Amino acid sequence: MDEPVTVPLWLFLPIAAFALWSLLDRLLIPSGRWFLRRRLNRLIDRVNRRLDVEIKPFQLTKRQVLIDRLVYDPQVVAAANDYARANNMPREAAMTEVHRYAREIVPTFNAYIYFRVGYSIARAVARFLYRVRLGFADERTLAGVPPNTAVVFVMNHRSNMDYVLVAFLAAERTALSYAVGEWARIWPLQQLIRSMGAYFVRRNSNNPIYRRVLERYVHMATEAGVAQAMYPEGGLSRDGRLREPKLGLFDYMLKSFDPKGTNDIVFVPVALNYDRVLEDRTLLRSLEGDAPRRSAWFAARTALGFWFSQIGLMLRGRWFRFGYACVNFGCLISARDWLATHAAQTGGDLRGLDKDQRFEIVGRLAHDVMGEIARLVPVLPVSLITTVLLEADGPLDELELKGRVSDLMTHLEAKGAKLYVPRGDRDYAFHVGLRMLVLRRLVDESEEGLFVAVAAERPLLAYYANAVAHLR
Repeated sequence: MDEPVTVPLWLFLPIAAFALWSLLDRLLIPSGRWFLRRRLNRLIDRVNRRLDVEIKPFQLTKRQVLIDRLVYDPQVVAAANDYARANNMPREAAMTEVHRYAREIVPTFNAYIYFRVGYSIARAVARFLYRVRLGFADERTLAGVPPNTAVVFVMNHRSNMDYVLVAFLAAERTALSYAVGEWARIWPLQQLIRSMGAYFVRRNSNNPIYRRVLERYVHMATEAGVAQAMYPEGGLSRDGRLREPKLGLFDYMLKSFDPKGTNDIVFVPVALNYDRVLEDRTLLRSLEGDAPRRSAWFAARTALGFWFSQIGLMLRGRWFRFGYACVNFGCLISARDWLATHAAQTGGDLRGLDKDQRFEIVGRLAHDVMGEIARLVPVLPVSLITTVLLEADGPLDELELKGRVSDLMTHLEAKGAKLYVPRGDRDYAFHVGLRMLVLRRLVDESEEGLFVAVAAERPLLAYYANAVAHLR
């Protein structure tokens, strides 16, 4: 009994590995999780004390729990059964699709990544590229919103920078859950976006199972009071103008809304504008139906060439940020109050209506929200100058150009437009806008000091003028 037992090396190594794993699994990992969870809970408590709209328990629920709730939602199961019968396929195959869509849609919100990593990245990127400004915010925005109210930020879509810009500016008010298009489903961006609470949307999918899974997730999040953000235009503006709203997400939120319940839904109109949109030429080119499709290599080469040229300007001390990026926040539009006024014949309740009747009412609400966004669009220096240059009959000297821009500003102010005048100085606003256009070679300056729009760049100049054309 006292003799030593010799264990072969091939057996000792698995035993040691198993013992080490047991030590980690039973002692170190639970202790580490407890330590991290405690720090995370402290962070959430600190953040909630300063937010206008608190982080909801729904956002802190384990992702797998939310996936299971979504997969076995009665309406989702019924949709899967109908789909299986209609396509003569096993029910298990339909449920497999449900699982796939649920995993694709449900995010993994992480407060630490959102407020420490995401916010820091968004702030650094936004401030590096633009002079970021909060132009106007209605005093009633988010003031006194009841804790059981779902707040939905509704925005015009000018650039993919919109996600970064609004997340940065709204981080002092709430944690936003974005509806993000499929363009962002690439590694590692997909993981970062999902950890910040965003969910992905297949905008052109007509699969009935997918639409029902998405609908029920939006309903669950809205019912739980999660602050959300959406772009009802359904994509980036190709020509700079505001687009007609799509009704899908509006309908998902209101379809099961109980106007007599304890929970309300409020929409916050948010309007954005830029002196320079990074994707402007690509967006304009997409309007050319016969334009040949560019390869991914061409896109990558063009992007790298652009940024290398910017780095070259930085090294020579000739680089300027891409002008101003401005955001305006409007006043709240309560779904309960709006429906009580505009859908009184239904008692403000859309649940008993068929799709056509419901869409007629939801469409009017969406147009009212988009109308408020249109009213709030920030008027920036580049949009003003491009408008004047495109309407000019010929070259203008600096004095005449400045005078016409000033007249346009006065006209827009009289109509209630929200002008952002840097430093409150119209002369300075004029010069920074003109400098941007001259540096981009969109405007020619002759030796006599005359300015004229470059003929080949008139479509691009019109893109920026279109951003405020509706305000005239």
